[in-house]
Amino acid sequence: MSEGLQEEDLSDIAKPINLLIDATFFGREYGFLVFHDCQKVIYFKEVKTESVKDFREGVIALKAANYRICSVTIDGRRGYINNIRKLLGNIPIQMCLFHQKAIVRRYITDKPRSKCGKDLKELMYLLCKPELQQEFIDQFYFLQSKYQYVLNQRNELGHYRHNALRSAFRSIDSNMLYLFTYTDFKNSNIPPTNNHLEGMFGHIKERIKIHRGLDKNRKKKAVRFLLKNWGRQG
Repeated sequence: MSEGLQEEDLSDIAKPINLLIDATFFGREYGFLVFHDCQKVIYFKEVKTESVKDFREGVIALKAANYRICSVTIDGRRGYINNIRKLLGNIPIQMCLFHQKAIVRRYITDKPRSKCGKDLKELMYLLCKPELQQEFIDQFYFLQSKYQYVLNQRNELGHYRHNALRSAFRSIDSNMLYLFTYTDFKNSNIPPTNNHLEGMFGHIKERIKIHRGLDKNRKKKAVRFLLKNWGRQG
């Protein structure tokens, strides 16, 4: 079985799937972009970086195989949404909620110093609670308005003083249309996160760690074997 589309699954392509897409990396040298149908890996490719080109190649492969893709859950990487629209039309797109939280945390850190950062951190606790969806939306735009003056402050050189905070707000604002897709389509079982993939990545990395003596090529072979067979046992 070659890397890429998982050929033995082609008999199942008529079944509608909610697609999960994410990448994991083993150090700085290589990683794997993985497409998952919520039960098993259906496509993967070794990559050096998570690029739109590789993402597009994977979507084209699944489309050519006539997979019935009902939705896509992604990590929000720039360019992904445009390519989904071009290749798959107006299907539901879900931004992984945990990726969104991680993006904001990266910008404001775990211990923000400013009141604005602290309020934004508090807001993110609501994100994964579907019953508080409207409260999250309302509070976000309230904070954006409340701290507009702070976010627009510039220094003597004309540069924004709070670039990290601006980026955090901009990320949420840009992804807002895709944060709650899973609640907009009732009984569609759209995954709100890529947790299933993240859990699989964690298990694979633990398995590889056990064999510390393997060289890089053998580690890659082991990862490929695990990806090809994940979810197919039994």
